Amino acid sequence: MRRWLTTFGIGFILGLPAGAFLWYAFSPLLFDEVVTEALAEAEIVATGAFRDADRAHKGQGSARLVALPGGGHEVQLSDFQVTNGPDLEVWLSAHPDPQKSADVSSSTWVSLGRLKGNVGDQAYPVPMGTDLSTIKSVVIWCEQFGVLFSPASLGPAS
Repeated sequence: MRRWLTTFGIGFILGLPAGAFLWYAFSPLLFDEVVTEALAEAEIVATGAFRDADRAHKGQGSARLVALPGGGHEVQLSDFQVTNGPDLEVWLSAHPDPQKSADVSSSTWVSLGRLKGNVGDQAYPVPMGTDLSTIKSVVIWCEQFGVLFSPASLGPAS
């Protein structure tokens, strides 16, 4: 009986942190966070389409860099959907066509903040002073693990 209690105690002590980590890392895959923001009518500066980063990290929808009527810029995501994950952020990247995480992390980037939801229309203000001439793509980035979830290469508005 004592051996069983010792084994159970050790299993519990080791299993609790492991279980908590696994829940943190993988539970977002089970739930979608849907956001529905009204996107401002604005002049489209650049546009692109999200695509899958790999088999596990998938994305779709459009990204638009827009000039707001009152000044400033924002990135608008529409018809957007990406694989959910922990600690996802929206980044502007200088890399024109990121294929892997190293393409993003080794280039210049600007964080626009935490992803509001992995599904739906949403907007992110671009910090004042950002050199827009260097921005070539919008990426969904997992800050916790340094992983590219979905890139959208930007091209001129048509």
